[in-house]
Amino acid sequence: MKRIIKKILIPVIMVSLFEVQAQQETTNLTLDDVIFIAKQQSPEALIAKHRFRRSYWEYRTFKANYLPLLRLDGTIPNFNRSIDKITQNDGSDIFRERQFSTTSLDLSLNQNIGFTGGELFLSTGLERLDNFTDSTTQTSYLSTPVNIGYRQPIFQYNAYKWDKKIEPLKYDLAERQYLENLEDVSIKSINYFFNLLLAQIERDISLKNYSNYDTLYNIAKGRYVLGKIAENELLQLELNLLRAEATVETAELNLENNLFMLKSFLRIQDDNPIELIPPKETFHFVVEAATAIDQAKNNTSTALDFQRRMLEAESEVNRAKMENRFDAELFAVFGLTQSAELFSNAYNNPQDQQQVSLGIHIPILDWGLAKGSIKMAESSQELIRTSVEQEMIDFEQNIFLTVMKFNMQKNQLKIAAKADTVAQKRFEVTQKRYMIGKVNDVLELNNAQIDNDNSKKDYFRALRDYWLNYYDLRKFTLYDFRLNKPISFDLGEIGYLD
Repeated sequence: MKRIIKKILIPVIMVSLFEVQAQQETTNLTLDDVIFIAKQQSPEALIAKHRFRRSYWEYRTFKANYLPLLRLDGTIPNFNRSIDKITQNDGSDIFRERQFSTTSLDLSLNQNIGFTGGELFLSTGLERLDNFTDSTTQTSYLSTPVNIGYRQPIFQYNAYKWDKKIEPLKYDLAERQYLENLEDVSIKSINYFFNLLLAQIERDISLKNYSNYDTLYNIAKGRYVLGKIAENELLQLELNLLRAEATVETAELNLENNLFMLKSFLRIQDDNPIELIPPKETFHFVVEAATAIDQAKNNTSTALDFQRRMLEAESEVNRAKMENRFDAELFAVFGLTQSAELFSNAYNNPQDQQQVSLGIHIPILDWGLAKGSIKMAESSQELIRTSVEQEMIDFEQNIFLTVMKFNMQKNQLKIAAKADTVAQKRFEVTQKRYMIGKVNDVLELNNAQIDNDNSKKDYFRALRDYWLNYYDLRKFTLYDFRLNKPISFDLGEIGYLD
């Protein structure tokens, strides 16, 4: 029921959201809105879903190999007209034209035995033979009411045994990679969101600065006429006004470019302008590096991939040891059979039949082929083990640095917010003093304006870094430290799995 409700509500909510916003001049989106839409319809999210579906069906196919396989085989009919060599009763051979037709049906039930690598089968069949001569047709039947057999490699590489260890691991790996891909989508959403948000802020700052410099320039012209300021100061303010005008045009172009990139990422096709609402709430808590590393080892695809690579290397060593060596295969069949000229008699008093064979393969002189294969496989195994050990060290170090960066974000945001407040107050004070004539140095006003602009942008950059670090921590550990639980997903969200 939960899956059904989600499947119904999510499209309805999204359609309603865009229908309501389409009636407005501007679409307002929060960071949560952007992440939600991106996870539903961004190209990266759709690609991640298709990749997981492929892995899901690969795993389903693997499990199907261990289930009984019921199969019907037949030839209906097989007609043959040819000249064949026929051995007569006296032992001599002659060539004679033959015309015959065979029709057969066989029903078999096969079951792979993963632990031993063997195969157990049960079958039944019926074959009809029609011999055509110049004047008559001779018909006979061969029935096999039941056949029970077993095929067992004795000293061969057991692919089923290793697949039973590796394939479930690969499926778990696909699940974790899908979750990490979704976190990657969130991280890309944050970058697109803040790129556009900063472009909006830069546009607003440029418009505000242009308005301020226009006012200051008009005031300065009056002061220059009265002889209260020098011509150089008037020219400086005029230059600032021209630069502010150019900055407005550049900011508008940058805004349009980032708006296009966000819409393309979210696959939004309407032409409505988007206004982003900066996130106001942040979550601050201390994460222990040791806890994060443990969660990463338990939850992420990286740690699981280390296990997969080591298992596959061990499997290849086993394959090299089993192949090109003494080999044997046991094949045994017991069944019932009967032949008759009439179908009604084909199943009367069936005769038993048995077949047992033991095939062997003994390489006598291989010029070191088997030994070389084993040594190469063992060298590859050691190479993978060394790589995995080094990658594990780098993996833990990366988690440690991510945790440290996240833990320091609270103070960084606090500093950036305070700097923005101070710079804004300083600019307002300097601007007012300049307008009433208490500050005559235009460079001091320029510096205050530059500091104010940079401090505002620095605050939102710090806010972006916070959210990037927050989702980096989620991705690298697949653990939500705010809710204190592993990140997971519902298979019903993927769709097309049945």
